[in-house]
Amino acid sequence: MPKEKKETKIKKEKKEKKEKKEKKEKKEKKEKKEKNGEEVTDVKMEESTFLKKEGTNSEEVADIKMGESKKEGIMIVHYDLSGLVPFSIPLASKEFVLELMQTVRKASKKRQCRRGVKEVNKALKKNNKGLVVIAGDISPPDVISHIPILCEEKNIPYIFIPAKADLGFSCSAKRPTSAVMIVPDLKNEENFDYKDEYKLCLKQVQEMEQAIIF
Repeated sequence: MPKEKKETKIKKEKKEKKEKKEKKEKKEKKEKKEKNGEEVTDVKMEESTFLKKEGTNSEEVADIKMGESKKEGIMIVHYDLSGLVPFSIPLASKEFVLELMQTVRKASKKRQCRRGVKEVNKALKKNNKGLVVIAGDISPPDVISHIPILCEEKNIPYIFIPAKADLGFSCSAKRPTSAVMIVPDLKNEENFDYKDEYKLCLKQVQEMEQAIIF
């Protein structure tokens, strides 16, 4: 075989190998992105299956698709009341839990969300205004028992939802979360595009609190 033809063949083979490698890398990147986008959903689905295996009534777990991008995945409401602390009052209904989770998600994206007991305590002590959402399946109860008292002292509305896993997922935390406080930027309207959802949630919580008092 002439030297020139041999060199051309070698170049062609190298080019083909390079193209194959690039295609493979692109495919792997695409699969990785898809996996990352649905990672949280897979975890939540596993939790849903676990609850059913443990004998929880299937009606207590509501799988609800959100009207958001595919990357957001499926937001699942776990409505198991068996592990609630005795003082979980007021407690949100299934439908209201979803509304709260959506609002917390939007506040979290705008960095207007305080996650965890310590952060919520700080926000309350600094007299920040907002809405506190507390998970009812916390053990020991002492971890969150002071939060409703502090909210009442500061005149801040609060609401319980059954599952810490839902609360953690809604504020994009890697772990279940005991408490969250939505602290909206009331001065900046452009950075408060979830205003309507927040006001509806706030109104419902205040109505529930008044119903308990009377």
